[in-house]
Amino acid sequence: MAGHSKFKNIMHRKGAQDKKRSALFSKLSREITVAARMGLPDPAMNARLRQAVITARKEGLPKDNIERSINKAAGGDGANYEEIRYEGFGPGGVALIIEALTDNRNRTATNVRTIVSKNGGNLGAGGSVSHGFDRLGLINYGLAAGDAEKVFEAALEAGADDVSSSEDGHEIWTAQDALHEVAKALEPVLGEPDGAKLAWRPQTQVTVGEDDAAKLLKLIDALDDDDDVQTVWGNYDVPEEVMAKLG
Repeated sequence: MAGHSKFKNIMHRKGAQDKKRSALFSKLSREITVAARMGLPDPAMNARLRQAVITARKEGLPKDNIERSINKAAGGDGANYEEIRYEGFGPGGVALIIEALTDNRNRTATNVRTIVSKNGGNLGAGGSVSHGFDRLGLINYGLAAGDAEKVFEAALEAGADDVSSSEDGHEIWTAQDALHEVAKALEPVLGEPDGAKLAWRPQTQVTVGEDDAAKLLKLIDALDDDDDVQTVWGNYDVPEEVMAKLG
C-alpha cells in the first residue's frame, strides 16, 4: 500500500483508545498462545511467537502476562483457538477482511455477522473480496527508527519489496514467506519493529465520503470490541479533511 497514508487509520484508532487497553491485552495474549502452540514455545525458535512477543511488549503487555500465555500453550492449558477469516463489504462499498481467533466458531460467526449487518455492511462467501488484496508481510516501525531514506536503504538491503513512510511511521512490505527473515535482518539496523505480521494489502482503494466514513469507523470499532476479532483490513481511503471532521 505504498503511498496510502490512510492505511493506519484502523490500527491507530485501536492504539489511541485507552479504554480498550484490556481488550487489546487479551487479544495480544491470545495471539502469543496460538503462536506458541503452532511451534516451539520458545521465541528464539519460533518466528511467529517472537513477533507476537515483540508486538505485545511494544503495546505494554506486562512480562508476566507474556510468560503466562506462553506457559499456557506449553502446558496444553486453556482453550484451543482456530484462525478464521470473514470477508464482506462495509458502508460505501468498502471491502473488508476480518481475521479472528476463536474457541467457538458458531459464536464468532454469529457475532461478526450481526455486527456487520447492524452497521451497514454484509458478509460474503470466502474469497468474495480477498481476490482484490495481496497477502504480504508487513513490518511497522515508528519515526524513531530513522528517516525515510535510512529505512528505505535498510529495507532494500534486508530484501523487502516495498516501503511507505509517512508522519505515522514506516511500513515495510515483504513477500509473505520472507516476513520473518526480513524482520530479523532489519533489527540490527533499525531495532525491534513495532509489529511484524502477515497482512492484506488492497490492490485498489475506495475513497469514502463523510457519511459513509462515520458509519465505516463505527463498524470497525464494533468489530474491534469483539473479543474474538484480531484484525480488520480494508481497502478504504478516508481523506484527511473527512477524518478531521470526524475527529
